[in-house]
Amino acid sequence: MRYHISDYFRNPEIRHQLAAFFLLGTVVVAGSFLLWRDGGFPVLLIWFFMGILHFAESFFRYRKIAELAAVIDDILHGKDMALLREVSEGELSILESEVNKMLIRLREQNLRLSHDKQYLADSLANLSHQLKTPLTSMNLLVTMGERESASEEKRLEYDSKIRALLQKMQWLIDVLLKISKLDADAVVFEQKEYPLRELVQKADAPLEIAMELKGITLETEITEESSFSGDMKWTSEAVENIVKNCMEHTPAGGKIIMTGRENAVFSELVITDNGEGIPEEDLPHLFERFYKGKNSSEESVGIGLALAHMIVTKQRGTLKAENRREGGARFTIRFYKCTL
Repeated sequence: MRYHISDYFRNPEIRHQLAAFFLLGTVVVAGSFLLWRDGGFPVLLIWFFMGILHFAESFFRYRKIAELAAVIDDILHGKDMALLREVSEGELSILESEVNKMLIRLREQNLRLSHDKQYLADSLANLSHQLKTPLTSMNLLVTMGERESASEEKRLEYDSKIRALLQKMQWLIDVLLKISKLDADAVVFEQKEYPLRELVQKADAPLEIAMELKGITLETEITEESSFSGDMKWTSEAVENIVKNCMEHTPAGGKIIMTGRENAVFSELVITDNGEGIPEEDLPHLFERFYKGKNSSEESVGIGLALAHMIVTKQRGTLKAENRREGGARFTIRFYKCTL
């Protein structure tokens, strides 16, 4: 922006200073001529140059303030935010530094909001797709069941499939609600000491029948004294989702091994399987929501591991996925100990 002399003199305090300067200068110079005729000219010159220096310095200061005001106005109107130049003056330099800090913070927030907006749009699209698929299937099954030619046996079969789809939708909605609570930091995690064996037993219990039907063996190698500090309910759900993922990618007759240990730094739970492993291109995205890997089944939604990762990290833990050299996948959970 260009700051003109007319902009400078529109400030009332500048006009008041100029009027006072001329009034006082007239009195001083006139007095100098009356008291000492030859001394009046030097006083006039000194007064003139002092006025130029004063108002020139004041002009540049007001121009810088106008630049600050213009930048803030651009921000308020959604224009691109450019950092200001540094100046060497005291209070004005401090003001400019603070405005620069504000610009950096606003830029970061703007980028974060843009990312969140895109993320929300993608999540809603994925959610819509995940709910639309079972709804379409249920509508088709209902239509087929309403046909007069459908036998009682077929209607019972359709009814069973509809119930299964409803259960899948209920599970999906429950998981998404839990993720939303974690996103909003609305979950207060319990910090209590629990044996690792108890955590494993609670996590494995809902999957025992499914693993037995598939012929998968579950082995645990956890020392009796090993424990972790955290929330049993949420952490067991995270472990259950990981074991479930291993079970889905382990062939019939396979094996899942859970080992646990504790040291002075962390408590660790390692879950391994001898299945097909994780494709290398899937590893960086494994814990992203709605991400379905190369070897995922058609029923997979892609939020179980995302929920597990959120639960662990929200409790200041880490969750790592990798492939074993001998084949299969390995998930490592660590809860680090800290002194508050």
